[in-house]
Amino acid sequence: MLTEGKIQCLIVDDEPPALDVLQKYIEAVPSLEHVGSCLNCVEALGYLQNKKIDLLFLDIKMPQLLGTDFVRTLKNPPKIIFTTAFRKYAIEGFELDAVDYLLKPISFDRFIKAVNKVLETQLLSNAGNSEISSGSNSKNEAFIYFRADRKMIKVFLKDILYVESLKDYIKVITPTKQIITKQSISSLESMLPEDQFIRIHRSYLVAIDKIDSFTADDIEIEKKELPIGRMYQHEISKLLKAMNR
Repeated sequence: MLTEGKIQCLIVDDEPPALDVLQKYIEAVPSLEHVGSCLNCVEALGYLQNKKIDLLFLDIKMPQLLGTDFVRTLKNPPKIIFTTAFRKYAIEGFELDAVDYLLKPISFDRFIKAVNKVLETQLLSNAGNSEISSGSNSKNEAFIYFRADRKMIKVFLKDILYVESLKDYIKVITPTKQIITKQSISSLESMLPEDQFIRIHRSYLVAIDKIDSFTADDIEIEKKELPIGRMYQHEISKLLKAMNR
């Protein structure tokens, strides 16, 4: 039985071990649901013709038909994350508007980064539809999952105060908790809405509406002073002046 509200995922790969790994990863993420696995594109075509799929994990180099060529045959393809052991297919994959490109062997951290891109797009889109029909605030509904303490932790974007970089990790600060996860601050920045978050330093990313006060050199959020990096000062100054008009 399919679960309403979850992202329906189909895996297409001619290698059973790869199918098993991706299925395990999908089942570990609460917002995803594994609905099927196919060993080739012909089998996948039959599946797509009969069932609704939101996200396709698609291997590229397969017998009979390449995954990239298969996508070109689809009139209304679902969101696609390509998986392959060959880097040479990356450019072609992105030319087909793939959400991401995962290089085998796929780590769980890299898988989560790709899935977060899908969740961000889907949730903001759904929130926008709600705003049109009910007048609700879409920003209050979007959220993202972070892997920490061997589990996936859900954080609403509206609750994030700021994010601090800790070399290969980041610390996500909310009013009630701090989450440390292995991810770069730049990758998270690319996932967050530009009108809600801004980079102020190579080590800090802040929620614009959580800024309590500022000077030319720092920003204060919840009594925490965060430095403004020299290379970010001009853009920060323009933004804050615009907000003050």
